[in-house]
Amino acid sequence: MVSTIIDQEIKKAMLAKDQAALRGLRAIKAALLVARTEKGSAEEITEDAEMKILQRLIKQRKESSDIYKQQGREDLAVIEDEEIEVISKFMPQQLSKEEVEALIAKLIQDTGASSVKDMGRVMGLANKELAGKADGKLIAEIVKNQLA
Repeated sequence: MVSTIIDQEIKKAMLAKDQAALRGLRAIKAALLVARTEKGSAEEITEDAEMKILQRLIKQRKESSDIYKQQGREDLAVIEDEEIEVISKFMPQQLSKEEVEALIAKLIQDTGASSVKDMGRVMGLANKELAGKADGKLIAEIVKNQLA
């Protein structure tokens, strides 16, 4: 579980006085705490749910970083990028575009999908198969291209 590792990493970051790591780790801890209290204190968060939370945190920071860069605020974009780096350490290894294309091609062949009308079915399977291993936008783009 990511939550037990986070506490240890926060202590290490505090001792090392690593502010960037500390910000990212505290963001993860806060998001996990919110998710745990939403479901009720009796339920533990599954690893799948933890990965989705981490993906959401990375996505939010990427969007913020892009906005800051568009507005010429490199100082704020750097902060977001540092947090992305910290949060990414807890994600599974991301697949390359070629690996994702190969997996999606296999899914399309297995399901017998032939047109863009079948995109929803393929996307559902692809998102389950590639959860945490590839970006959702990349998956959607590849599925759309292969079915077109």
